[in-house]
This record gives sequence, structure tokens and C-alpha cells, in this order.
Amino acid sequence: MDSIPASTTDPLRPPADWWRWVLDGQALGWLAPAHQRLLAGWGLGVALAEARSWSVCSDTHDAEARSRWLAELASRLREAGWVRGWRGERYRCHLPGRDDGEGPPGGPVFFELERAAYRFFGLTSQAVHVNGVDASGALWCGRRALHKATDPGRLDNLAAGGLPAGEDLMDCARRELWEEAGVPPALCGPLRLMGRLRTARVESEGWHEEWLHVFELALPAGFVPRNQDGEVSAFECLAPGEVAQRMASQDFSPDAAAVSAFWLGSRAGPGLISTTVVSR
Repeated sequence: MDSIPASTTDPLRPPADWWRWVLDGQALGWLAPAHQRLLAGWGLGVALAEARSWSVCSDTHDAEARSRWLAELASRLREAGWVRGWRGERYRCHLPGRDDGEGPPGGPVFFELERAAYRFFGLTSQAVHVNGVDASGALWCGRRALHKATDPGRLDNLAAGGLPAGEDLMDCARRELWEEAGVPPALCGPLRLMGRLRTARVESEGWHEEWLHVFELALPAGFVPRNQDGEVSAFECLAPGEVAQRMASQDFSPDAAAVSAFWLGSRAGPGLISTTVVSR
């Protein structure tokens, strides 16, 4: 996958004119130049040129109050046309923890925020992606519905979705499997976590950075996925070679391509893997 053109040396950072977004003393996200100008016009924050950061104080002292303050700001951004694809679903932002290792922050909850606003502030989200493998070793893939806010009409994994506040990874994966592919709980016994990917890229809404928790589910012979929530228009069962061809032709969404590549690579041997994918 292509790397992001940037003048910084860290592949997980956006171009150099994107500044760090600091909220109540915590460096959390990245702001595009246009987003910096907007917040400046609204009198929200202080530019710290030497640190190349934009510092905002919410004047709140706990996660609940900070979440309310951010909800009002996100609604204002939505009304002004800067945040699109409103979902009415919150993501949870954690501070770093002592035992994070190579994974997402696992410290105290700092706030919760409407998921559609995450890219505006360049925050790091989390998602689950499930590679569904049929009895012949082929990969079931879904085609995203044309009304989807992101990557409409492109191939996706069997099931995938953002991790909402208050839901654990396994419950999220099982729920997405039912909603997107009609996989009942009785068939989720073989569901297993394979590893993680960290993906980052510039999007029209802002900086997209996300931890993708990659699962694999072995499906029985004869099972055919059926979408339940209207977010998938069709399913295709692809042999490994065809998966690689579709990736090369950019038929997959960027994150689904990374997860499918992860699955192809995992066929060389077992193990829980963490890695980074920087794409555009």
C-alpha cells in the first residue's frame, strides 16, 4: 500500500502543517490547517507554534463533563458542515496505560465522543474486522452498500465495525457478524483474535488513525452470509489468489485490504501479530 507523502519521519504522523491537538493538557489528535483556522475563528484554543500544537481547554474536570462539552462542539461542527455521516454512536478515548505495549491506550477514560467527529480532531479509534473463511479455504467478503458514508460500493471483510463505548471486542465482533452477515451466535465458537493492525491516512474529513482488531472465523460448509442491517449489498467468496488480485485493483476499502493482506500473510504461520499499515 502507498505511504502518505509527508515531511515528517514518523509514518504515523500526517503532513508537517497538521498540528497536534491538545485537550486539557493531553496530546490526543491532529488538526488539518483548515481545522486550525476554523477553531481560531471560533476562539477555541491557542496556537503553540514552537510545539506545533493547538491547545484547547474545556474547563471541565472529569470525563463525563468533558464528554458533554465535546458533544456540544461536535454538534456545532455538524451544523457548520464540517462533520458528516453522523451516527449517534460514541467512541471512547482512553489515556495511555502502564501496560499498553503494542496496542491501543488502555488507561482511564478521558472522554466519549460521536464517532463521526473523530477524524476532524485526528483521534485514534478502534474497530473489529472479521475474516470469514469457508470450508474450502476461500474468504467471504461483503460489498459495502452505496449509501455508506465511507468507501461506498467497495469490498469489505465479512464483518467489520467501529468499537463503540462500553462494548468489548468479542461482543462487538459477534454483533457485527450477525448484523452484517447473518452469522448466528451458535456459529461463532471458532471466532479467534489473530492480531492487530494500526492504520493511518489523510481523509477528506481529517486524519484517520485506527487500531484494527483482526479476527478469523471458520465457517461450516454450505453457510451463505445474509446481511441484516442494509449496510452490505452483496457477498463474494474469493480464493486467496483472487483476494490478492482484488487488492491489487483497489477493489477493497483501504482498511479491508490491510486486513485481507494480514489474513494472506497469516497463512504462512500462526501467532498473534501487531503491525502498522500507513495508507492513502
